Amino acid sequence: MDQLALIVGLLLATVLAVGLGDRLRLPYPVLMLLLGVAMTFIPGFPDFELAPELILPIFLPPLLFATAQKSSWAVFRVRWRTLLLMAVALVVVSTAVVAGAAWLMIPSIGIPAAIALGAMVSPPDPVAVESVAGRVHMPRRLITVLQSEGLFNDAAAIVIFQAAVGASVSSTKVGADVVALFVEGAALAVIVGIAMGWLTRLITMLVTSMVARSAVTLVVPFAAYILAEELHASGVIAVVVTALETQRHARPQDAAERVTRTAFWDVVELLATGLAFGLVGLEIHHVIETEGEAIFGMVGVAAVVCVLVFVVRFAWLGLLAIGARKRKNLLQPTSAKEVLILTWCGMRGLATLALALALPLTIADGSEFPARHEILVIACAVLLATLVLPGLTLPWLMRILKASEDGSHEKYAARLLAKRAQTAAISALKEHELIKELPADKVALVKEKMSHLHAELLDGTLKGGSGAENSKRGRELAIAVQTIALDAARQEVVTARGEPGMDPEVADRVLRQLDLRTMAMPD
Repeated sequence: MDQLALIVGLLLATVLAVGLGDRLRLPYPVLMLLLGVAMTFIPGFPDFELAPELILPIFLPPLLFATAQKSSWAVFRVRWRTLLLMAVALVVVSTAVVAGAAWLMIPSIGIPAAIALGAMVSPPDPVAVESVAGRVHMPRRLITVLQSEGLFNDAAAIVIFQAAVGASVSSTKVGADVVALFVEGAALAVIVGIAMGWLTRLITMLVTSMVARSAVTLVVPFAAYILAEELHASGVIAVVVTALETQRHARPQDAAERVTRTAFWDVVELLATGLAFGLVGLEIHHVIETEGEAIFGMVGVAAVVCVLVFVVRFAWLGLLAIGARKRKNLLQPTSAKEVLILTWCGMRGLATLALALALPLTIADGSEFPARHEILVIACAVLLATLVLPGLTLPWLMRILKASEDGSHEKYAARLLAKRAQTAAISALKEHELIKELPADKVALVKEKMSHLHAELLDGTLKGGSGAENSKRGRELAIAVQTIALDAARQEVVTARGEPGMDPEVADRVLRQLDLRTMAMPD
C-alpha cells in the first residue's frame, strides 16, 4: 500500500510540477528529478524497489509511442542521413571515447565493462529534451533534429550494452558481431512493428467504440515491445515502427477519434514522464546511500566522463555542421550557435539509469561485476550533469545566444499550408460529380464555407450557417460534399508534411484543425 501511495503521490506531484514549471519557466522533468531526491530525505519515507528489468518495458513503450506518433515514414525518408549520423554513429563514437577513458582511469574495469559504461551514458533522452526545448521557444528545426535522434539512439545503446555485459559476464571479448546483432535485431523489430501496426488497424476497423479504439493504442506499444524482446529483437524500434504504421493507416474520416486519441496520449505522456523522472530521483538517492563514502573517491573520474560526454557531442555536431553547410542540409546544425544549443540539449535520462541498474551483481565465476560501484556512480553523475545543469540553464543560454524564435516562421509556414489545404478543398469541389446534385443555393453555401477554410485552420474559429433550415436531402449532400473537400485538404497537408523543409509540428497543427472542422459539421 505504501508503494501504491507513493506512485499516486508522484502522479499528483507531476501535475503540480507542470504548473510550477510554467510559472518558473523550468522543465517539469528536472523538477520531478529533484523532488524525487528530496523526498527520500523525509524521515520514515517508504523504500521503493522496482526490478531493473521492468524499468524499460514499463516506461519506454508509452513514451516512445507518444513521440513517434508525431513523425511519419515520409519524414524518416527525408531525415535518414540525420538518423544514421546522430542516432547511431554518435552513440558509437560516444561509447568508444567514454570506454577508452574509463579503461585508462579505472584499472579494474576491463574493456567489456568499460564499453557497457560508455553505452549507458551515450543516448540522450528525447522526452526530457522535448520538454525543455519547447519551453524556451527553440527553433522547430532544431527540435526536429533532437526528436529524430531520440527515436533510435536508445536501440543502438541497448544493443551495445547487452553485448558488452554478456562478454563481461562470460569473460569473453566484444567482437564485430555486435554490428550484425544490431542489424538483425533492427530488421526483425521492423517486421514486428509492421505486423503490430496491421493488427492495430484490423482491431480499430472491427471495434466500433471510439474510446475502445483509443485504448487499443495504449496496449499495442507494450505488446510490440514485449514481443520484440522475446524474439531477441529491439523493442525500441518495434514500438517506433508500430507508431509510424498506426499513423500511416489513419483515415481522413476518423477525425473525432484522432482528436480524442491526441488528448489521451498527451495525458499519458505527461504522467508517464513525471512518474519516470520521479522514480529516477528516488533511485539516485538509493545509489548514493548504498555507495556511501566511496563516492568521494570516484568524483574525479565521474567529472572527466561528464566533460567527455559534452566534448564528444560538441565535436561531432561541429563536424556535421561543416558538412551541412556544404550540402545546405537544413536537417542538421549549420552554425556554431546551433551546435552549442544541440550539445547543451544532449540530456540523459531514463535509459541511462535503467541500464546502470540492470548491471549484474556478479559474473560467471561468482566474483563481483568489474567496477560496478564506479559505473553506477559515473552513470548517476552523467545523468545529473546532462539533465539538471542544461535543464536549468538552457533558457539563459538561449537568451545569451539570441536563438529563441518568436513564432513568425511557424506562422508563415502555417499560412502557406492552410492556403494549400483550402486550394485542394476547392479543387476537389469543382472536380467531384456530387456537387452537380446540389441546388444552386447549397453550392454557394458550401463554396462560401470552403472559402473561409484558410482562416479557420489558422485561428480555429468556425464560420458559416448551421443549415438547420435546409431539407434533409440537401443537408446530406452538403455534408457529403464538405467531407470530400476536407478530405482532399487533409490529404494535401499529409503530402506536404513529408516534403523536405516542412515542419511536421506545423503540419500536425493544421491537421488537428482540419479534424476539428470535420467534427463540427452538423449531423
